[in-house]
Amino acid sequence: MRRIQRVILPKVAQNYLSKRQLAANEKNKNGELDIERDWKSARQTRPLKAVVTTLQAMMGPRQRCMYCLDSHGADIEHFRPKTVYPKRMYEWPNLLLCCTECGRFKGNKFPMSGKQALLIDPTREDPWKHLDFDPVTGNISARFDLPLNDWSAKGTATVDVLQLDRREALSAGYLKTLRHLGDIVERALLGGAIAAPALMTELKNADDHGLLAWCLSDRGLAIRPFNDLQHRYPAVWRQCCKAI
Repeated sequence: MRRIQRVILPKVAQNYLSKRQLAANEKNKNGELDIERDWKSARQTRPLKAVVTTLQAMMGPRQRCMYCLDSHGADIEHFRPKTVYPKRMYEWPNLLLCCTECGRFKGNKFPMSGKQALLIDPTREDPWKHLDFDPVTGNISARFDLPLNDWSAKGTATVDVLQLDRREALSAGYLKTLRHLGDIVERALLGGAIAAPALMTELKNADDHGLLAWCLSDRGLAIRPFNDLQHRYPAVWRQCCKAI
């Protein structure tokens, strides 16, 4: 996973979403809201297609799923499930791009701790604050929170809901990206003088699974060649970390 910058929705699409939400709220108040029918009807309209296009643009040319970053983002996903939170079904900040598999695993699951959502929203927070990566197995797991002396609650819930530690194809994809990133750093080290901007451009272009933030963190320092880069070119390492 990686942090995703949410962009401003085109005005026509935003106005349409606002009107649909107001109408849905009124129907819900009167006990007349058929959530699935309402959404299916809206989903066929041009403004909703513009929403999909915007979400895809946020993910770049590969248009990956915002949760796993491994598969193609197939459709709009409601972060807070629309059947549970109908007052959020047309809110732009609640809409993500999701692959079929992540959508199937998530369904209407939305774990909470009091009023706090436990599922990670990649458009609102850095997932690696709550998640960790195993460079041997390729599995994603919850991060151990040292101040709390416990595993991240958000990380644990997200891994459990999306089954990020039980998907072989997903793990294989993450390991492939790790190898690509490592190869790029290895070549840079062999080349001698390293220009941080050029290195970061190449790394970002190869980072299909959002692993770069992990590799350039204290956790990435445990493995080669990232620890070699930090030890041999500390100034370049710092520039790369700032560019994340």
